[in-house]
Amino acid sequence: MSLSSTLRFSSFLRHNLFLAPSRVSALRPNVTHLLFLSSAPSRRTVVRPVKAKRGAGQEDDGGAGNGSMTAFVKDGSAGGSDGRVVPFELHKEAMDSYMAYALSVLHGRALPDVRDGLKPVHRRILYAMHELGLSSRKPFKKCARVVGEVLGKFHPHGDSAVYDSMVRMAQDFSLRFPLIQGHGNFGSVDADPPAAMRYTECRLEVDFVPNFDNSHKEPSLLPARLPTLLLNGSSGIAVGMATNIPPHNLGELVDVLCALIHNPEASVKYLIEQVLLVSLKSLVVS
Repeated sequence: MSLSSTLRFSSFLRHNLFLAPSRVSALRPNVTHLLFLSSAPSRRTVVRPVKAKRGAGQEDDGGAGNGSMTAFVKDGSAGGSDGRVVPFELHKEAMDSYMAYALSVLHGRALPDVRDGLKPVHRRILYAMHELGLSSRKPFKKCARVVGEVLGKFHPHGDSAVYDSMVRMAQDFSLRFPLIQGHGNFGSVDADPPAAMRYTECRLEVDFVPNFDNSHKEPSLLPARLPTLLLNGSSGIAVGMATNIPPHNLGELVDVLCALIHNPEASVKYLIEQVLLVSLKSLVVS
């Protein structure tokens, strides 16, 4: 008896499922009803276009100008007050937003400062090492301690960015005059990755500014007796801008500085001639 009932039911299912698939979709419950079951009444968000208030004597041009943009206001309640939309041109808004972001990246982290030749991350690393007492007369300390100090107090970004900057300042093949003394494997010219290392640095005396959360002070600039930007060079990629300054010879920089001290109004052509003249004299003497 049960076997015959089962066979009849299976034949009914085959007939209705395979011959009329639209019936199954009609009987199938809606997925959204199953996923979002709630006893509370649903609140629908009303999205409606609104127009900005126009002054007296202004006519509506239909918003058909180039670069115009239609805006929508979301109202959580059906009986809410009308929102206000300020019309603007899309290309102007994109240009202003892009320039603001680009300048913030330029000043914040990407390009070095001409006054000391350092990026903010380099400056913060050196100052953090100074705060830890890692002078040239003190023993080495793990670089992880320095990275944690920089991240927690001055540079709330990724640890890899801080570590890579620290490695570069200790590589004698990257900088003509390294700013950090490293102990251990700092990589090689063949792009070998660095290993664990230790650092030291010198003392500072500069103006201080609040850090990102006003809990500590950090130097605005580091003192430099020489133009570090020209001496060691720098490379950086920002938004819409980039820099790649090669390192220069220390003796030539000193000659240029002496020429500028004696003649502050000297032109670039005059300075280049002085450098070439000194170089020729040194070749003749040798």
